[in-house]
Amino acid sequence: MRYVDKLNTKTLEVKQSKFIAFLMPYHQFDETLQKLKDEHPKARHFVVAYRYLNEYNQIVEHSSDDGEPKGTSGKPTLMVLQGADIINSAIITVRYFGGTKLGTGGLVRAYSDATNLVLEDANLIEYKHKLIKEISFEYANVGKIDYECLECGVDIVEKVFDMDIVYKLSATKEDFERFFQRVDRLVSYIKI
Repeated sequence: MRYVDKLNTKTLEVKQSKFIAFLMPYHQFDETLQKLKDEHPKARHFVVAYRYLNEYNQIVEHSSDDGEPKGTSGKPTLMVLQGADIINSAIITVRYFGGTKLGTGGLVRAYSDATNLVLEDANLIEYKHKLIKEISFEYANVGKIDYECLECGVDIVEKVFDMDIVYKLSATKEDFERFFQRVDRLVSYIKI
């Protein structure tokens, strides 16, 4: 599975109709959709599709034709995302009608092609499932824990300095295993 980390855009023109595809991380979807509607008041359609992982690590999918004939735009866009195994990403295709009707087959091709075009140009990152763990340790070990986090690819999400130091960490299962092998004697407790 792969995902995008920043907004990408490409434009496809078919018989004077413009299909402007915007591919983005899923968390930017709502804000970007509103922004595009404000920036493109004369556009006819805002076709959307997205796929993301929920808290149970299940893929959630959605698509909308936004007034295009049923099944000619949102579903083909979603199918391209599925075929490319894209997750945690969303696409919005802004359509300006050029005056010539494309028919159902033409619309399916145009929306699929616009999606493929923006995917080809995007920097797709391999998805790795990350776990969240909380650890506690003595203040004297802060430098060593920070160093080992950096060495093992463990992200420090949050630091709390109290009687003991508490870090909230994020990493893949494999990176956590390597990290805990290296710091096991320094850590007071581990909470998942």
